[in-house]
Amino acid sequence: MGITRKALFVCFILFAALNVTFAANEKHNNEHSIHAQANQNNSDTIVEEHNSNSHTESNEFNPTDVIMHHIADAHNWHLFDKTDKEAGEKHGVSIPLPVIIFHNGNLDIFMSSKFHHGHSTVVKENREYALYHGKIYLAQNGELQFDEHHHPTNIKPLDFSITKNVASMLISVIIILGMFLPMGIKYKNGQMVPKGIQGFLEPIILFVVDDIAKPNIGEHNYKRFLPYLLTVFFFIWVNNMLGLIPTGANFTGNIAVTMTLALFTLVLTNVSGKKTYWGHIFTPPVPKWLWPIMVPVELIGVLSKPFALMIRLFANITAGHIIVLSLVSLIFIFKTVWISPVSVLFVLFMDILELLVAILQAYIFTLLSALFIGLAVQEHH
Repeated sequence: MGITRKALFVCFILFAALNVTFAANEKHNNEHSIHAQANQNNSDTIVEEHNSNSHTESNEFNPTDVIMHHIADAHNWHLFDKTDKEAGEKHGVSIPLPVIIFHNGNLDIFMSSKFHHGHSTVVKENREYALYHGKIYLAQNGELQFDEHHHPTNIKPLDFSITKNVASMLISVIIILGMFLPMGIKYKNGQMVPKGIQGFLEPIILFVVDDIAKPNIGEHNYKRFLPYLLTVFFFIWVNNMLGLIPTGANFTGNIAVTMTLALFTLVLTNVSGKKTYWGHIFTPPVPKWLWPIMVPVELIGVLSKPFALMIRLFANITAGHIIVLSLVSLIFIFKTVWISPVSVLFVLFMDILELLVAILQAYIFTLLSALFIGLAVQEHH
Protein backbone atom coordinates (compact mmCIF):
# COMPACT_ATOMS: atom_id res chain seq x y z
CA MET A 1 0.00 0.00 0.00
CA GLY A 2 2.89 2.35 0.85
CA ILE A 3 4.52 1.70 -2.53
CA THR A 4 1.26 2.48 -4.31
CA ARG A 5 0.89 5.80 -2.48
CA LYS A 6 4.48 6.75 -3.29
CA ALA A 7 3.94 5.87 -6.94
CA LEU A 8 0.80 8.00 -7.10
CA PHE A 9 2.59 10.90 -5.42
CA VAL A 10 5.46 10.69 -7.93
CA CYS A 11 2.95 10.58 -10.81
CA PHE A 12 1.22 13.72 -9.55
CA ILE A 13 4.57 15.51 -9.19
CA LEU A 14 5.52 14.57 -12.75
CA PHE A 15 2.07 15.62 -13.96
CA ALA A 16 2.46 19.06 -12.39
CA ALA A 17 5.99 19.40 -13.76
CA LEU A 18 4.70 18.57 -17.26
CA ASN A 19 2.06 21.28 -16.90
CA VAL A 20 4.76 23.81 -16.03
CA THR A 21 6.95 22.65 -18.91
CA PHE A 22 4.24 22.81 -21.53
CA ALA A 23 3.01 26.16 -20.29
CA ALA A 24 6.55 27.42 -20.79
CA ASN A 25 6.48 26.01 -24.30
CA GLU A 26 3.25 27.90 -24.96
CA LYS A 27 4.99 31.08 -23.82
CA HIS A 28 7.95 30.59 -26.17
CA ASN A 29 5.66 29.52 -28.99
CA ASN A 30 3.63 32.73 -28.75
CA GLU A 31 6.74 34.90 -28.62
CA HIS A 32 8.26 33.11 -31.60
CA SER A 33 5.04 33.53 -33.58
CA ILE A 34 5.06 37.31 -33.00
CA HIS A 35 8.70 37.71 -34.01
CA ALA A 36 8.36 35.46 -37.04
CA GLN A 37 5.34 37.38 -38.30
CA ALA A 38 7.05 40.71 -37.78
CA ASN A 39 10.02 39.70 -39.92
CA GLN A 40 8.06 38.75 -43.03
CA ASN A 41 7.67 40.84 -46.19
CA ASN A 42 6.08 44.20 -45.36
CA SER A 43 3.95 44.02 -48.50
CA ASP A 44 1.82 41.30 -46.88
CA THR A 45 -1.18 42.92 -45.22
CA ILE A 46 -1.45 40.09 -42.69
CA VAL A 47 2.05 40.89 -41.47
CA GLU A 48 1.44 44.62 -41.70
CA GLU A 49 -1.35 44.18 -39.19
CA HIS A 50 1.11 42.70 -36.73
CA ASN A 51 3.68 45.36 -37.54
CA SER A 52 1.13 48.12 -36.93
CA ASN A 53 0.74 46.82 -33.39
CA SER A 54 4.40 46.01 -32.83
CA HIS A 55 4.91 49.10 -30.71
CA THR A 56 2.39 47.73 -28.22
CA GLU A 57 3.93 44.27 -28.12
CA SER A 58 7.14 43.68 -26.22
CA ASN A 59 9.26 40.79 -25.15
CA GLU A 60 7.53 40.82 -21.77
CA PHE A 61 5.62 37.69 -20.89
CA ASN A 62 1.89 38.18 -21.39
CA PRO A 63 0.00 35.58 -19.32
CA THR A 64 -3.34 36.48 -20.91
CA ASP A 65 -2.13 35.59 -24.40
CA VAL A 66 -0.65 32.30 -23.22
CA ILE A 67 -3.76 31.29 -21.28
CA MET A 68 -6.21 32.23 -24.02
CA HIS A 69 -4.02 30.47 -26.61
CA HIS A 70 -4.04 27.32 -24.49
CA ILE A 71 -7.79 27.11 -23.91
CA ALA A 72 -8.76 28.12 -27.45
CA ASP A 73 -9.38 25.72 -30.32
CA ALA A 74 -6.76 25.42 -33.08
CA HIS A 75 -6.23 23.92 -36.52
CA ASN A 76 -3.15 22.03 -35.32
CA TRP A 77 -2.16 20.19 -32.15
CA HIS A 78 0.81 21.96 -30.62
CA LEU A 79 3.14 19.62 -28.70
CA PHE A 80 6.34 21.43 -27.79
CA ASP A 81 9.02 23.83 -29.07
CA LYS A 82 12.31 22.82 -30.60
CA THR A 83 15.33 25.13 -30.74
CA ASP A 84 17.26 25.45 -33.97
CA LYS A 85 20.87 25.32 -32.76
CA GLU A 86 22.24 27.08 -35.84
CA ALA A 87 19.74 29.94 -36.01
CA GLY A 88 19.03 29.98 -32.28
CA GLU A 89 15.30 30.22 -32.93
CA LYS A 90 12.49 28.19 -31.44
CA HIS A 91 10.12 26.34 -33.75
CA GLY A 92 6.84 24.85 -32.63
CA VAL A 93 6.39 21.12 -33.14
CA SER A 94 2.74 20.28 -33.75
CA ILE A 95 0.52 17.67 -35.34
CA PRO A 96 -1.18 19.04 -38.48
CA LEU A 97 -4.90 18.42 -38.75
CA PRO A 98 -7.17 18.23 -41.82
CA VAL A 99 -8.62 21.51 -43.04
CA ILE A 100 -11.97 21.11 -44.80
CA ILE A 101 -13.32 24.26 -46.47
CA PHE A 102 -16.52 24.66 -48.48
CA HIS A 103 -17.07 27.84 -50.48
CA ASN A 104 -19.23 28.58 -53.53
CA GLY A 105 -19.79 24.90 -54.26
CA ASN A 106 -16.08 24.04 -53.97
CA LEU A 107 -14.75 21.61 -51.37
CA ASP A 108 -11.08 22.08 -50.50
CA ILE A 109 -9.22 19.64 -48.26
CA PHE A 110 -5.61 20.03 -47.16
CA MET A 111 -3.47 19.78 -44.03
CA SER A 112 -3.13 22.72 -41.66
CA SER A 113 0.66 22.54 -41.97
CA LYS A 114 0.35 24.35 -45.32
CA PHE A 115 -0.49 27.52 -43.41
CA HIS A 116 2.93 27.36 -41.68
CA HIS A 117 1.35 28.54 -38.41
CA GLY A 118 -0.43 31.39 -40.19
CA HIS A 119 2.65 32.71 -41.98
CA SER A 120 1.54 31.55 -45.44
CA THR A 121 -1.65 31.44 -47.47
CA VAL A 122 -2.97 28.34 -49.25
CA VAL A 123 -4.07 28.63 -52.89
CA LYS A 124 -6.63 26.26 -54.40
CA GLU A 125 -7.39 27.17 -58.03
CA ASN A 126 -8.77 30.74 -57.82
CA ARG A 127 -9.36 30.55 -54.07
CA GLU A 128 -6.80 31.68 -51.54
CA TYR A 129 -7.13 30.98 -47.82
CA ALA A 130 -5.40 32.69 -44.90
CA LEU A 131 -5.26 31.62 -41.26
CA TYR A 132 -5.48 34.51 -38.82
CA HIS A 133 -5.95 34.09 -35.05
CA GLY A 134 -7.37 30.59 -35.49
CA LYS A 135 -9.91 31.64 -38.15
CA ILE A 136 -9.74 30.96 -41.88
CA TYR A 137 -10.51 33.79 -44.30
CA LEU A 138 -10.59 34.24 -48.06
CA ALA A 139 -7.50 36.28 -48.91
CA GLN A 140 -7.05 38.61 -51.87
CA ASN A 141 -3.59 38.49 -53.44
CA GLY A 142 -2.19 37.13 -50.21
CA GLU A 143 -3.69 39.95 -48.18
CA LEU A 144 -6.35 40.46 -45.56
CA GLN A 145 -8.26 43.69 -45.10
CA PHE A 146 -8.90 45.08 -41.62
CA ASP A 147 -11.39 47.53 -40.17
CA GLU A 148 -10.65 50.30 -37.70
CA HIS A 149 -10.78 47.79 -34.84
CA HIS A 150 -8.17 45.57 -36.56
CA HIS A 151 -10.71 42.83 -37.32
CA PRO A 152 -10.50 41.11 -40.73
CA THR A 153 -13.29 42.10 -43.10
CA ASN A 154 -12.63 39.26 -45.56
CA ILE A 155 -15.22 36.55 -46.16
CA LYS A 156 -15.07 33.50 -43.92
CA PRO A 157 -15.88 30.30 -45.83
CA LEU A 158 -17.71 27.38 -44.25
CA ASP A 159 -15.12 25.64 -42.10
CA PHE A 160 -15.68 21.92 -41.40
CA SER A 161 -12.08 21.31 -40.35
CA ILE A 162 -10.93 18.65 -37.91
CA THR A 163 -9.70 21.06 -35.26
CA LYS A 164 -7.96 20.20 -32.00
CA ASN A 165 -11.26 19.95 -30.15
CA VAL A 166 -12.81 17.73 -32.82
CA ALA A 167 -9.74 15.48 -32.82
CA SER A 168 -9.93 15.23 -29.03
CA MET A 169 -13.61 14.31 -29.26
CA LEU A 170 -12.86 11.54 -31.77
CA ILE A 171 -10.12 10.21 -29.48
CA SER A 172 -12.58 10.15 -26.57
CA VAL A 173 -15.11 8.26 -28.70
CA ILE A 174 -12.48 5.66 -29.55
CA ILE A 175 -11.58 5.32 -25.85
CA ILE A 176 -15.24 4.92 -24.82
CA LEU A 177 -15.90 2.35 -27.53
CA GLY A 178 -12.70 0.55 -26.56
CA MET A 179 -13.96 0.30 -22.98
CA PHE A 180 -17.57 -0.66 -23.55
CA LEU A 181 -17.60 -2.82 -26.69
CA PRO A 182 -15.47 -5.60 -25.11
CA MET A 183 -17.55 -5.26 -21.95
CA GLY A 184 -20.78 -5.70 -23.91
CA ILE A 185 -19.38 -8.72 -25.76
CA LYS A 186 -18.45 -10.36 -22.45
CA TYR A 187 -21.94 -9.87 -21.04
CA LYS A 188 -23.47 -11.15 -24.29
CA ASN A 189 -21.34 -14.29 -24.06
CA GLY A 190 -22.53 -14.93 -20.51
CA GLN A 191 -19.40 -13.76 -18.68
CA MET A 192 -21.21 -12.07 -15.80
CA VAL A 193 -18.28 -12.02 -13.36
CA PRO A 194 -16.52 -8.67 -13.94
CA LYS A 195 -12.79 -8.81 -14.64
CA GLY A 196 -10.26 -6.18 -15.67
CA ILE A 197 -11.81 -3.00 -17.06
CA GLN A 198 -15.21 -4.63 -16.67
CA GLY A 199 -14.70 -4.77 -12.92
CA PHE A 200 -13.75 -1.09 -12.85
CA LEU A 201 -16.66 0.15 -14.95
CA GLU A 202 -19.48 -1.99 -13.54
CA PRO A 203 -19.68 -0.20 -10.14
CA ILE A 204 -19.74 3.17 -11.91
CA ILE A 205 -22.53 2.01 -14.23
CA LEU A 206 -24.50 0.68 -11.26
CA PHE A 207 -23.98 4.01 -9.51
CA VAL A 208 -25.48 5.88 -12.48
CA VAL A 209 -28.40 3.42 -12.58
CA ASP A 210 -29.17 3.15 -8.86
CA ASP A 211 -28.26 6.65 -7.62
CA ILE A 212 -29.04 8.86 -10.61
CA ALA A 213 -31.51 7.27 -13.03
CA LYS A 214 -33.90 5.35 -10.76
CA PRO A 215 -34.41 7.96 -8.00
CA ASN A 216 -34.96 10.87 -10.40
CA ILE A 217 -36.82 9.26 -13.31
CA GLY A 218 -38.62 6.42 -11.56
CA GLU A 219 -38.62 2.63 -11.63
CA HIS A 220 -40.97 2.40 -14.62
CA ASN A 221 -39.33 4.94 -16.95
CA TYR A 222 -35.60 5.03 -16.24
CA LYS A 223 -34.56 2.26 -18.65
CA ARG A 224 -35.62 4.30 -21.70
CA PHE A 225 -33.21 7.09 -20.80
CA LEU A 226 -30.36 5.02 -19.39
CA PRO A 227 -28.39 4.83 -22.68
CA TYR A 228 -28.34 8.63 -22.92
CA LEU A 229 -27.44 9.15 -19.26
CA LEU A 230 -24.59 6.62 -19.36
CA THR A 231 -23.29 8.02 -22.63
CA VAL A 232 -23.29 11.63 -21.51
CA PHE A 233 -21.71 10.72 -18.14
CA PHE A 234 -18.75 8.85 -19.61
CA PHE A 235 -18.43 11.23 -22.57
CA ILE A 236 -18.02 14.25 -20.29
CA TRP A 237 -15.79 12.39 -17.82
CA VAL A 238 -13.41 11.03 -20.46
CA ASN A 239 -13.13 14.39 -22.22
CA ASN A 240 -12.54 16.16 -18.91
CA MET A 241 -9.70 13.75 -18.16
CA LEU A 242 -8.20 14.19 -21.63
CA GLY A 243 -8.24 17.95 -21.06
CA LEU A 244 -6.01 17.53 -17.99
CA ILE A 245 -3.22 15.96 -20.02
CA PRO A 246 -0.50 18.51 -20.91
CA THR A 247 -1.16 19.85 -24.46
CA GLY A 248 -4.66 18.36 -24.19
CA ALA A 249 -7.67 20.09 -25.72
CA ASN A 250 -10.09 22.22 -23.73
CA PHE A 251 -13.04 20.33 -25.24
CA THR A 252 -15.62 20.53 -22.46
CA GLY A 253 -14.50 24.11 -21.82
CA ASN A 254 -15.87 25.04 -25.24
CA ILE A 255 -19.25 26.78 -25.01
CA ALA A 256 -20.40 25.22 -28.30
CA VAL A 257 -19.80 21.72 -26.92
CA THR A 258 -21.64 22.31 -23.66
CA MET A 259 -24.48 24.01 -25.55
CA THR A 260 -24.87 20.96 -27.79
CA LEU A 261 -24.97 18.61 -24.80
CA ALA A 262 -27.52 20.84 -23.08
CA LEU A 263 -29.64 20.89 -26.26
CA PHE A 264 -29.70 17.08 -26.24
CA THR A 265 -31.14 17.17 -22.72
CA LEU A 266 -33.60 19.92 -23.71
CA VAL A 267 -34.92 17.99 -26.73
CA LEU A 268 -35.07 14.67 -24.89
CA THR A 269 -36.89 16.24 -21.94
CA ASN A 270 -39.53 18.04 -23.96
CA VAL A 271 -40.10 15.30 -26.52
CA SER A 272 -40.66 12.82 -23.67
CA GLY A 273 -42.83 15.22 -21.67
CA LYS A 274 -46.24 13.86 -20.76
CA LYS A 275 -49.61 15.59 -20.59
CA THR A 276 -49.15 16.61 -16.96
CA TYR A 277 -45.79 18.22 -17.80
CA TRP A 278 -47.21 20.41 -20.56
CA GLY A 279 -50.36 21.03 -18.58
CA HIS A 280 -48.29 22.43 -15.72
CA ILE A 281 -46.61 24.81 -18.18
CA PHE A 282 -49.62 26.09 -20.17
CA THR A 283 -52.38 25.59 -17.59
CA PRO A 284 -50.56 25.99 -14.25
CA PRO A 285 -52.49 25.16 -11.07
CA VAL A 286 -53.05 28.80 -10.12
CA PRO A 287 -56.00 31.18 -10.58
CA LYS A 288 -56.58 31.89 -14.28
CA TRP A 289 -55.94 35.60 -13.90
CA LEU A 290 -52.31 34.66 -13.05
CA TRP A 291 -51.80 32.61 -16.22
CA PRO A 292 -50.48 35.56 -18.29
CA ILE A 293 -47.71 35.83 -15.72
CA MET A 294 -47.08 32.17 -14.91
CA VAL A 295 -47.05 30.77 -18.47
CA PRO A 296 -44.12 32.99 -19.60
CA VAL A 297 -42.32 32.18 -16.36
CA GLU A 298 -42.78 28.44 -16.97
CA LEU A 299 -41.57 28.78 -20.58
CA ILE A 300 -38.50 30.66 -19.38
CA GLY A 301 -37.91 27.80 -16.94
CA VAL A 302 -37.96 25.31 -19.81
CA LEU A 303 -35.06 27.18 -21.45
CA SER A 304 -33.20 28.18 -18.30
CA LYS A 305 -32.66 24.58 -17.20
CA PRO A 306 -30.46 23.55 -20.17
CA PHE A 307 -28.87 27.01 -20.08
CA ALA A 308 -27.74 26.29 -16.51
CA LEU A 309 -26.32 22.94 -17.65
CA MET A 310 -24.40 24.65 -20.44
CA ILE A 311 -22.89 27.43 -18.34
CA ARG A 312 -22.05 25.25 -15.33
CA LEU A 313 -19.96 22.74 -17.29
CA PHE A 314 -18.33 25.39 -19.48
CA ALA A 315 -17.43 27.72 -16.60
CA ASN A 316 -16.08 25.08 -14.24
CA ILE A 317 -13.83 23.37 -16.78
CA THR A 318 -12.54 26.61 -18.28
CA ALA A 319 -11.92 28.13 -14.86
CA GLY A 320 -9.85 25.12 -13.84
CA HIS A 321 -7.57 25.47 -16.87
CA ILE A 322 -7.20 29.21 -16.33
CA ILE A 323 -6.29 28.83 -12.66
CA VAL A 324 -3.62 26.19 -13.37
CA LEU A 325 -2.08 28.26 -16.16
CA SER A 326 -2.22 31.40 -14.03
CA LEU A 327 -0.28 29.65 -11.27
CA VAL A 328 2.31 28.47 -13.77
CA SER A 329 2.55 32.00 -15.19
CA LEU A 330 3.72 33.30 -11.81
CA ILE A 331 7.16 31.84 -12.55
CA PHE A 332 7.51 33.95 -15.70
CA ILE A 333 5.88 37.04 -14.21
CA PHE A 334 8.23 37.24 -11.20
CA LYS A 335 11.19 35.97 -13.29
CA THR A 336 12.72 34.08 -10.40
CA VAL A 337 13.26 30.41 -9.74
CA TRP A 338 12.35 30.90 -6.09
CA ILE A 339 8.68 31.15 -6.95
CA SER A 340 8.82 27.77 -8.71
CA PRO A 341 8.32 25.54 -5.63
CA VAL A 342 5.27 27.55 -4.55
CA SER A 343 3.84 27.56 -8.07
CA VAL A 344 4.43 23.83 -8.60
CA LEU A 345 2.87 22.93 -5.24
CA PHE A 346 -0.24 24.97 -6.02
CA VAL A 347 -0.40 23.49 -9.52
CA LEU A 348 -0.11 20.02 -8.02
CA PHE A 349 -2.97 20.79 -5.63
CA MET A 350 -5.11 22.17 -8.47
CA ASP A 351 -4.38 19.16 -10.68
CA ILE A 352 -5.54 16.81 -7.93
CA LEU A 353 -8.62 18.97 -7.45
CA GLU A 354 -9.25 18.95 -11.21
CA LEU A 355 -9.30 15.14 -11.17
CA LEU A 356 -12.20 15.39 -8.73
CA VAL A 357 -13.86 18.16 -10.74
CA ALA A 358 -13.62 16.05 -13.92
CA ILE A 359 -15.89 13.33 -12.57
CA LEU A 360 -17.93 15.72 -10.41
CA GLN A 361 -19.02 17.79 -13.41
CA ALA A 362 -19.94 14.63 -15.32
CA TYR A 363 -22.00 13.54 -12.31
CA ILE A 364 -23.76 16.91 -11.93
CA PHE A 365 -24.62 17.16 -15.63
CA THR A 366 -26.01 13.62 -15.65
CA LEU A 367 -27.88 14.10 -12.36
CA LEU A 368 -29.56 17.32 -13.48
CA SER A 369 -30.41 15.81 -16.87
CA ALA A 370 -32.07 12.88 -15.11
CA LEU A 371 -33.90 15.27 -12.79
CA PHE A 372 -35.26 17.35 -15.68
CA ILE A 373 -36.31 14.23 -17.58
CA GLY A 374 -37.95 12.82 -14.46
CA LEU A 375 -40.02 15.98 -14.00
CA ALA A 376 -41.25 15.66 -17.58
CA VAL A 377 -42.22 11.98 -17.47
CA GLN A 378 -43.57 11.70 -13.95
CA GLU A 379 -47.11 10.37 -13.65
CA HIS A 380 -49.91 12.49 -12.24
CA HIS A 381 -51.00 11.37 -8.78
